[in-house]
Amino acid sequence: MVDIPNIRFKEFTDDWEWRKLGKVFHSLQNNTFSRADLSTEQGVAKNIHYGDILVKFREILNIGKEHLPMITNESVVAKYKTSFLQNGDIVVADTAEDETVGKCSEIAGVGKETVIAGLHTIPYRPSTHFASGYLGYYMNSNAYHRQLLPLMQGIKVTSISKSAMQNTDIVYPKSQDEQAKIGLYFGNFDHLIILYQRKYDKLKEIKKCMLQKMFPQKNKRIPEIRFAGFTGDWELRKLGEIATFINGRAYSQPELLSEGKYKVLRVGNFYTNNSWYYSDLELEEKYYADYGDLLYTWSATFGPHIWLGDRVIYHYHIWKVELSDYLDKYFALQLFEKDKSDILLNKNGSTMIHITKEGMEDKKVIIPKDIREQCAIGQLLNHLDLLITLYRRKCDELKEVKKYMLQNMFPQKG
Repeated sequence: MVDIPNIRFKEFTDDWEWRKLGKVFHSLQNNTFSRADLSTEQGVAKNIHYGDILVKFREILNIGKEHLPMITNESVVAKYKTSFLQNGDIVVADTAEDETVGKCSEIAGVGKETVIAGLHTIPYRPSTHFASGYLGYYMNSNAYHRQLLPLMQGIKVTSISKSAMQNTDIVYPKSQDEQAKIGLYFGNFDHLIILYQRKYDKLKEIKKCMLQKMFPQKNKRIPEIRFAGFTGDWELRKLGEIATFINGRAYSQPELLSEGKYKVLRVGNFYTNNSWYYSDLELEEKYYADYGDLLYTWSATFGPHIWLGDRVIYHYHIWKVELSDYLDKYFALQLFEKDKSDILLNKNGSTMIHITKEGMEDKKVIIPKDIREQCAIGQLLNHLDLLITLYRRKCDELKEVKKYMLQNMFPQKG
């Protein structure tokens, strides 16, 4: 086993210490209350449910800042008195539907509240003191979690036992200063991620609101919010009269090459730059998409896109949308986005969404008569889209850096 990590704060040089989990922690008692047994309003003790650990809580669970479900029966709570959680305790989710089994949260921010670990959890208390944050980040890192993979049992539902976890290995710096610095480092990372995520979520909400307010509501001809200088009713037009939806070319498998003159744009390529097919076929101009073209994917995922890549042949399941002089491209993008939102809102629980070329062309839409108003709306909402993309990418980048550092700031077993 390696005794030092790949990446380390330069002021620390001592070897790290390896110990069995069963020697580092002793387990506490958890309860078996289901969601139905808990209250979202009030109670005598806060309950940590395994499902919240898996999907909601981060490595450090600040009890004072999170809204937790409550246990209401005081007499039942009394039997868990010796297992009330304290700052520094670890609560492990021992059941999941995938390999996230073993995800855990380090407890922080406990004041006068009574907090108890709940259904399908294993609560642990360290037998020696650890600096705040270290265990939460270490035990969720791949350096530790990969030890749990061969210990997991089950097919549809996966679980891990307390006895199996006892023999896993825990590694930590002997210096609590080093532990503290690692915990603070990743805590700062999480703080940045949360800030960018909140900004992203806020911008998404603003965009959703603007789509509702800057387009007329049903049976209306004037939007609720409008740029100064524009008056009068918007006009009702049949979409097929102001836009043409051109079907992409369907390929047989032998026509799709591993390399060639033109990339073949498929639906999946909007979301990943990998797995491209190519073609050497020379086709009619209508089958090519160039930088800035408005495209619409109508299978699997659906919705409008401005193509920002090199010249490609677009595949079946993609339309190229050619617009008349009555319709601004960026306004049309937002018009289609609003239509997509309406479709999702009204699909009534159906898992499949069916959009046809004829159905799109037959749609009746309300648009400003003045192309300048269309341009103003399109530019504003497109600017919001750019900001949303910027914050999403920054959030994703930070998550990738954090993932890399989690892999390299802890020694690996074996």
